[in-house]
Amino acid sequence: MSIGTEADHDLRLDAPRTTFPSEAIPYVLSTADALIVLVASLVGAISYHTMSFTPLPDLDAYFALGLIASFIHIVRQSGRSYYDFEQVAKPRVEIVEVLICWFSTVMLLAFFAFLFKIGLSFSRGSFLVFAALAPLGLLAGRRLEKSIVARAVGRGAIGRRNVVLVGDQEELQGLENLDLLAMLGAGQVNWFPLIRADDPTLQTSNDLKTLSSVAEFIRENNSSEILLALPWQDSARIDCLREQIKSLPVSAKLLPDGQIRRLSNYISSARQRILSIELQRAPLSAAERVVKRAIDITLSMMALVFFLPVFVFTAIAIRLEGRGPIIFRQNRKGFNGHQFTMYKFRTMTVQENGDSVTQAVRNDPRVTRIGKLLRSSSIDELPQLLNVLLGQMSLIGPRPHALAHDNQFEKVLRDYAFRHHVKPGMTGWAQVNGLRGATPTVELISRRVTLDLWYINNWSLWLDIQILIKTLFEVLRKRNAY
Repeated sequence: MSIGTEADHDLRLDAPRTTFPSEAIPYVLSTADALIVLVASLVGAISYHTMSFTPLPDLDAYFALGLIASFIHIVRQSGRSYYDFEQVAKPRVEIVEVLICWFSTVMLLAFFAFLFKIGLSFSRGSFLVFAALAPLGLLAGRRLEKSIVARAVGRGAIGRRNVVLVGDQEELQGLENLDLLAMLGAGQVNWFPLIRADDPTLQTSNDLKTLSSVAEFIRENNSSEILLALPWQDSARIDCLREQIKSLPVSAKLLPDGQIRRLSNYISSARQRILSIELQRAPLSAAERVVKRAIDITLSMMALVFFLPVFVFTAIAIRLEGRGPIIFRQNRKGFNGHQFTMYKFRTMTVQENGDSVTQAVRNDPRVTRIGKLLRSSSIDELPQLLNVLLGQMSLIGPRPHALAHDNQFEKVLRDYAFRHHVKPGMTGWAQVNGLRGATPTVELISRRVTLDLWYINNWSLWLDIQILIKTLFEVLRKRNAY
């Protein structure tokens, strides 16, 4: 292929007709680990009782034990990006990491057995055999998985179709005949060459224009990674591009330039460590997104069933009080800036959803009588469970604002757009730390953004659980609820 201009972003790196998407690898590997742990639990029970010449127990209990153990192990490993393609592509088997994670899993299982007094349901011998077999299976499975992935990468059988390559034209030409991109799992790449200019000011302007096209392309195609191909000595240009990329919820890597490739005598090999610099990590790994989404679906469905009577009585009360829709709809920005319609029970006499939206204040005359009760108890937020179920929101995340307020805050706060790196939530870290309700001043919204960014950078399953628990107490306190 030939490298063209900025408009040539539809050019693709040749890839096999059929490739296995690298985005699916975390799902496959986590499922494989779950099966290994589950089989180890059953084999441990059967083998121990067979060797001790005792009657076989009810295997349902050991099946449940295997499911719980696999869930704990997978959640803990997912938090370390253990199942991500970049980790699996490395040749070293993470022996210490696997053993430490499994040991802590066993300790948690023993603690729960003691806490809920269910230890008598299991044979100690079977449990010890299970505890010994599972890590052996996990390590053997990991070695096999790495071997399979290495061979698949070498054949070009693993590909990723949502990667964007941005770079200097000379650097891009040097990458055309290398297997480096295939080794990074990029079976199909969208190319965005940077237009060269002698004037530094014009060069920066051209780069920003190209990155604007990149940002638009990423949002439309849900791309997950940017690869930069630039001379490493051009640090000012790299810093400029890196600063612009920060507003996008994707990972970013700096590829080796031509000089580095020559110095390192680069040879394509599926077993070689990939020489690239991680400039930016995606907010959540693929495995973490799966865990978070699974929890969102499970809990939102349970909550919808549990609060169904509340939905019915609230709808009747709103209808009896006067005319107007029961559900208030307002456009909000979600993940990566995509717009969606957020649902709430109507609590006001107005339904603002345009360029001008006035935030509610204490004793706001626009709030209806039933609306005051709904807002103080947060019942008005319950319809957002539908947004969660549809995948537009999460139970936990930065609270979405009206589009008019988003546009205003983005102009005065440089880091405001970072809030869109994850799905917005029904509740969030800012809300359980006293920043619930209206944000009439720049200082208040700045404090909220600081807490939201801390949540994004420090996400964990345990943090989400803490926020859910704190939200219950926050609702009872009715702080800033008006």
